[in-house]
Amino acid sequence: MSQPPIVFRRARREDVPAIVALLEDDAITVSRYRADDSPADYEQAFDAIDRDPRNWLVVAEEAGAIIGTLQITYIPSLSRRASERAQIESVRIRSDLRSRGLGRQMMEWAIERAKERGCRLVQLTTDKRRTDAHRFYAKMGFESTHEGMKLRIPT
Repeated sequence: MSQPPIVFRRARREDVPAIVALLEDDAITVSRYRADDSPADYEQAFDAIDRDPRNWLVVAEEAGAIIGTLQITYIPSLSRRASERAQIESVRIRSDLRSRGLGRQMMEWAIERAKERGCRLVQLTTDKRRTDAHRFYAKMGFESTHEGMKLRIPT
């Protein structure tokens, strides 16, 4: 029996609980949460992303169920001959559905959106502890060309 088609689309506000569930299905992500995080925080963040034309919060949907998510941010730049770049982050596939090629389909869809927009570069960051993700992105042609750094701001 064949699988139902995967639909990729911009997220809607009612998708927020399903997106948060995908994010929480990950020990690394959960370790970063604050005790005072609330559903209202996620709704406010969604509203800010949704209002910004340079940000796309995307879901992958199969048979009406949200099974994946990612965010694309389009960044204008003077570098690379004043080209725009696409930053992809928060890539998640429901844990019980991994290894079916869904992540590849979702990333290929996102890369195609970047090409259509005229981006000359697609970039992403991934936690150093995500060695499976590193192998996945390398197989897709991504290269580890830069060392990323972050500064956590205490709240």
